[in-house]
Amino acid sequence: MNANHAPHTPVFCTIVPPHILDHLAGSEDHRAEHARLTLEHDSRHRDHRLAMVAATSGPAGAAPSDKPERTIYDAGHTENLPGRKVHSEDDPPAKDASVNRAQAGLGATFDLYLKVYGRHSIDNHGLPLDGVVHYGQKYDNAFWDGKRMVFGDGDGELFLDFTIPVDVIGHELTHGVTQYTANLDYQGQSGALNESVSDVFGSLIKQYALGQSVAEADWLIGSGLLGPDVQGKALRSMKAPGTAYDDDKLGKDPQPATMDGFVRTTDDNGGVHVNSGIPNHAFYLAAKALGGNAWERAGQVWYDVLTGGKLASNAQFADFAKLTVAAARARFGDGDAAQAVAKAWNGVGVDIR
Repeated sequence: MNANHAPHTPVFCTIVPPHILDHLAGSEDHRAEHARLTLEHDSRHRDHRLAMVAATSGPAGAAPSDKPERTIYDAGHTENLPGRKVHSEDDPPAKDASVNRAQAGLGATFDLYLKVYGRHSIDNHGLPLDGVVHYGQKYDNAFWDGKRMVFGDGDGELFLDFTIPVDVIGHELTHGVTQYTANLDYQGQSGALNESVSDVFGSLIKQYALGQSVAEADWLIGSGLLGPDVQGKALRSMKAPGTAYDDDKLGKDPQPATMDGFVRTTDDNGGVHVNSGIPNHAFYLAAKALGGNAWERAGQVWYDVLTGGKLASNAQFADFAKLTVAAARARFGDGDAAQAVAKAWNGVGVDIR
């Protein structure tokens, strides 16, 4: 699918995977009710498709702006979207820290895609970026619904405000980029790739905003989101999948780092949030081998594959891997980059022969 084609109808994508909420919901903890309500909400919406309306894209034929067009709404702790408009692009900072963090995160995402990859917003045509804060009652998640980014406040103990980690914002908005480009099926290995691409660019957005090199980055997704009661650092680790948290309320991080641990399940659309650890780790290994700033070489290769028109919507890990090696060769020649990418996929057990 060409990157400029109109997207298929999007899926409902959340940052906190169902297995975490399931574990908490089944516990005797007093916060389990928040997890149950969050699961019920996400289940109702997961298979609900929201068609993109043409009005959300930039005018046909108009040159897209190099400046974002961000609008923040406040749902007022209801589930009514989009809620009350509280901040526009040129407004001064708000008194509400959640509004300011959402605004900044949308901007950081816009900046990486434009300044590094020459992409004008999510759709490459200047799509306005809308965010909604204070969604629901202690809602323990954040999601991209096909039109906007929506943030819960968390329960304040196990999960904090979902506007805090910029990589969470970048992750969810990248589901929109995928929606407009490869449109990876949200099932099985293609679904895990969909999740992994969002983690990759979510991490790159954070690294770019902070000016961090490969060596300086923490490679965590959602650092700062977990509350002080949780034994853990983040939702996921790209450097060491399976080590992000180990908590009696949330369970233990189940992500495998290699195909030896690949999980076969019917839960979570075939384990999309679990098995994404494998391509996540492949990206980390490639970025580590290439060094420098991850967005410049490894990130460019992944972006070339996502937007290049050759990635099938039902692609498997091996399909994606072969395309990254080819993209590295096309972008950087037959030398170190292609070899590093191939070695990274071999390192996680994905056969690209």
